[in-house]
Amino acid sequence: MPHPSIFLTGQWRHLVMLNYLVDPAILLPLVPKGTELDAWNGRIYISMVGFLFLETKVMGLPIPFHRNFEEVNLRFYVRRVVGGEVRRGVVFIKEIVPRWAIATAARLFYNERYVAMPMRNRLQMNGAMVAINGSVEYGWKPNEHWNSIAVQTSGPPQPIADGSEEEFITEHYWGYARQRDGGTAEYQVEHPRWMVRACPSSQLVCDAEQLYGAQLAQAVSGPPCSAFMAEGSEIIVRTGVRIA
Repeated sequence: MPHPSIFLTGQWRHLVMLNYLVDPAILLPLVPKGTELDAWNGRIYISMVGFLFLETKVMGLPIPFHRNFEEVNLRFYVRRVVGGEVRRGVVFIKEIVPRWAIATAARLFYNERYVAMPMRNRLQMNGAMVAINGSVEYGWKPNEHWNSIAVQTSGPPQPIADGSEEEFITEHYWGYARQRDGGTAEYQVEHPRWMVRACPSSQLVCDAEQLYGAQLAQAVSGPPCSAFMAEGSEIIVRTGVRIA
């Protein structure tokens, strides 16, 4: 079958990923029809992810004042088997961006759970790259207080090891979104395999209960089981299609 058309292109850069173990019973009501929870070594994860979305184009066209922005999302992992092919994908619980037009378009075209609020980033830079021992922070403001996700990086970027936790978290090339009528939309995301940096320290300051509810707030209340930063790359997001 031919690929669906390209809906969006851009770059995802400096992806901070804080990963938490979660009781699968909390996520089961959120799993889109036609998919199932995906596990690594029998464990179910949710991830808080912050990154820069750069050089964004929608259907090949740059949108003025909406090309470069931050995003922070909470996501979990699912899989779908199609003709013997295992499609490993992501489901977003909530995605935060600083522009209402971006949030509105994502809700309209994909029924993704986008919201808009003030955002900022703080990157310790060394030329065009984050310093070998640098810090990266993304902030958002759901009320009168700033929330943030931050890491301290250590060492140069490294290839992702086969079978590793980093591979499980980053190597998902499909997105799934529950639709208003209960169906499911599937869309493909294309990017090369990323390099990652170790993050010996991390911090999440978040009004999680307000944003995600009590159960998910409890899941992210303690230290993450892992934290790292993916360097990122250019990306392609293809037009979504409904699945049977």
